[in-house]
Amino acid sequence: MRGRLVPIILVLLLGVIQWQLWIGRGGVRETVRLEDQLNSQKAANLRASQENERLTSEVSDLKEGMEMVEERARKELGMVKPNEVFVQIAR
Repeated sequence: MRGRLVPIILVLLLGVIQWQLWIGRGGVRETVRLEDQLNSQKAANLRASQENERLTSEVSDLKEGMEMVEERARKELGMVKPNEVFVQIAR
């Protein structure tokens, strides 16, 4: 009886350890899920960083000179200078 009890206990312990490894907290399934979440967050951070760089550049251009302000006024608002003729070419 005692000779059969030890292997049964060892197999049960091995089963518990395998369950924790594959399904339990901190197991393979959760690790894969967290890696996917990390990758998507890194991609979102990269997009936000690129947008921040673009906006920083635009703010710098706006602070440095009136050329950027003039360009945006012409492009977005259709403004023209006095004695200037506006010509729009359709493509």
